Amino acid sequence: MKVKNVLLSGAFFFILSAKAYSQKLNPETTTDKFKTLLTYISSYYVDTIKEDKLTEEAIIAMLEKLDPHSIYIPKSEVEEMNAPLKGNFDGIGIRFQIMKDTIMVINTINGGPSEKVGVKAGDKILKIDNEPVAGIKIKNNQVREKLMGRKGTKVVIEIMRKNEKKPLVFTIVRDKIPIYSIDAAYMVDNKTGYIKLSQFAETTMSEFNRAIDSLKKLGMENLIFDLQGNGGGYLNTAIDLCDEFLDGRKMIVYTEGRAFDRRDTYAYKDGKFEKGKLIILIDESSASASEIVSGAIQDWDRGLIVGRRSFGKGLVQKPITLPDGSMVRLTTQRYYTPTGRCIQKPYNEGTEAYHKEKYQRYLNGESFNKDSIKIPDSLKFYTRISKREVYGGGGIIPDVFVPLDTTGTSDYLSKLIRNGIFNNFSITYIDKQRKALKAKYPTFQKFKSDFKIDQKLMEEFINYAKSEKIEFNPKDFETSKYIIEVRLKATIAQNLWDYPMFFEIINELNAPLKKAIEIMNDGTYQKMKLAANN
Repeated sequence: MKVKNVLLSGAFFFILSAKAYSQKLNPETTTDKFKTLLTYISSYYVDTIKEDKLTEEAIIAMLEKLDPHSIYIPKSEVEEMNAPLKGNFDGIGIRFQIMKDTIMVINTINGGPSEKVGVKAGDKILKIDNEPVAGIKIKNNQVREKLMGRKGTKVVIEIMRKNEKKPLVFTIVRDKIPIYSIDAAYMVDNKTGYIKLSQFAETTMSEFNRAIDSLKKLGMENLIFDLQGNGGGYLNTAIDLCDEFLDGRKMIVYTEGRAFDRRDTYAYKDGKFEKGKLIILIDESSASASEIVSGAIQDWDRGLIVGRRSFGKGLVQKPITLPDGSMVRLTTQRYYTPTGRCIQKPYNEGTEAYHKEKYQRYLNGESFNKDSIKIPDSLKFYTRISKREVYGGGGIIPDVFVPLDTTGTSDYLSKLIRNGIFNNFSITYIDKQRKALKAKYPTFQKFKSDFKIDQKLMEEFINYAKSEKIEFNPKDFETSKYIIEVRLKATIAQNLWDYPMFFEIINELNAPLKKAIEIMNDGTYQKMKLAANN
């Protein structure tokens, strides 16, 4: 059965059952009661009040009593929150950074409106629609407001370009700008492909199909699918992805709730990767739709789950648009993996404790030792093919545990990251060296293999950090030197080319990925009693 759009971790549900419609509210004890109180407050309260603000606060307080994932979204934020999942927004197609109170173009979107008229990376925006935007302490959200707008509308920008004596003026017609959910797709060795997915969006399947086809042309036989940090998205996208990995008519997930009958969903078509070794990478921030994919793959013994225990979100939300255009995402159902596992972690101690639970795992030692995970036997289940033990309640527990790697961390490194020093320095460095770098490294692969962070460049970086009030710490630097070099190279690659190149380099620090590659090649995968050994 094909399921229509449903959002999970902040996920949309568009289908209401007849059972849900049949339940009636009692207006005398709900709506009328609230309206009466609001009327009295508005008429007689000692101070002047804003009714709309008071109503919003009441809604927020009411939803907080339900569960951590039932939330209120003001009208002003609805479009911005939905854009990443819709896969596009209306704008001019640039990635920008505010540097020294000046808006700098970092990249233009391939085929986008800005690239078509000749805007280039490194351009500095002086005016937008004849209004000065440089040197006025403009904020990121203010820039977005000025540049975004309805498709077909025009915006005029004035830019200063290096080696140009006078400012250049461009009239740009806004258009649909894609937001990609696949951050990177490349070969990690001769037979193994790697795909990193950041969220489950409307455009994910078309992106996934292009990535799989491209990797197969490069000789891919095995796949590492990275869901680390992926907080979820549309349920139907998770189902469609599972269908690419599972053969036959295997169950993928089922959902049910007080007002909704049980709904079972099965694989229904031939997938692009039903054979071959498959490893899913997860961590404590992999949630909802990520857990549906991980749970189905694990339950059917289709592949291995590598990393750390996932977040533990097994709830489904339905969007409800309110009369003023604001929105509530209301939890309506729970979802269950093919073995019947609900992986929702408890939330009876309140929202704050719920969200701090990830940090509690760190304090309890779970981030470093799988034996610290305590799950009662009552939540034990068995996989559908090989009858391996798996557990419900509180996330997906990986088949192969990879501890959090804290070697190389230091206060100095943390300050560099928190203050955006890597990205800001890279932008400044590339602005000065773009032409020379492109001449010396005409392709990313040439850059990846040959570019080195030499002593001169590192000194420039350290001095730049000092200028941003990050004092140099020799001991911390030696501890974190390798991470600093890798992160700096990755950030330079990102700003010189594009976002996916960042991951090809930064993945040198990705311990679960390294473990997955090892498992693919050392015989461990075959020993895990997976279905037909794939």
